[in-house]
Amino acid sequence: MESSYKFYEYEKSFDRMKEILNASDLNFLEVDEIPSRDKLTFTNGFYVKKCCALFADIRRSSELPTKYQRPTLARIYRSYVSEVIAVLSGSIDCKEIVIAGDCVSGIFNAQYKSQVDSVFFTAAQINSMIRVLNYRLRKRNIDPIAVGIGMSWGRALMVKAGYSGSGINDIVWMGEVVNDACKLGNYGSASYGDEPLMVSADFRGNLNEKNQGLLSWNSNRGCYHGNVINLAMDKWYDENCN
Repeated sequence: MESSYKFYEYEKSFDRMKEILNASDLNFLEVDEIPSRDKLTFTNGFYVKKCCALFADIRRSSELPTKYQRPTLARIYRSYVSEVIAVLSGSIDCKEIVIAGDCVSGIFNAQYKSQVDSVFFTAAQINSMIRVLNYRLRKRNIDPIAVGIGMSWGRALMVKAGYSGSGINDIVWMGEVVNDACKLGNYGSASYGDEPLMVSADFRGNLNEKNQGLLSWNSNRGCYHGNVINLAMDKWYDENCN
C-alpha cells in the first residue's frame, strides 16, 4: 500500500498503543464464515471457526535475480502472480487474496466438506496452470519455475491492522491454519521427494474419499502430498503445448 506522509507525533502514538491494548476481549466474536471486510474496525476482530488457507510460492525465487535481467524477471513474476490470482478468484469460497513477494495466498470459507474439496480443486488448477506457464517460459528460453502449494484447514483470527485515520490499513489473518499453509507451501516441490501439493492431516481428513486417494503420506515433512492436476487443463496442454 502506498505511503502518505504524516508527521509523527509520539504522544499521540503512545495514546493509540494504550487504546489498542486496552480493547475489550468481547469485541472478538466467533463466526462460522468469513464476514465482510466492512464489519471490521481497529478495535474488533473475528474468529472464523472453519476456513482454509492456500499458499502458492515459487521455489528458490531468490536465485532468479542472478539468472535474469529485470525485464525478464518482471515478466516471470507478473505472469505467475496474475494467473494464480485468476485461479483463486474463480472460487466462490475464496474471500481474501494476499500477495507477498512471489507468494500468493487465499483464505476460503470451509464450513462444509464440499468447500474443502473445492479448495483442493483450485490447487489442482494452479498446478496445471503452472505447467502451461512453464511451457510458455521454455519457448522464450527461460527456465521453468517450481511452485509449492500448501493447504490447511482450521480456525483463523481476522483483524484490521494499520494506522487509524491515515487510510493505510489491511486485513491480517493469524492462526495455526495460516501458519501451517505457509509452511506446507514452502515444502512443496522443495526436493525430488516432495510433490507440488502439500496438505495438513486435518485438510485431508475433510476431503472426499476420491480426493484423499490422490494424496500420499510424506514422512519427511509430516504431511500429505501429491502431484494433482486438473484433467481438462491437462488435456488442453497435451493438445496445444507440443
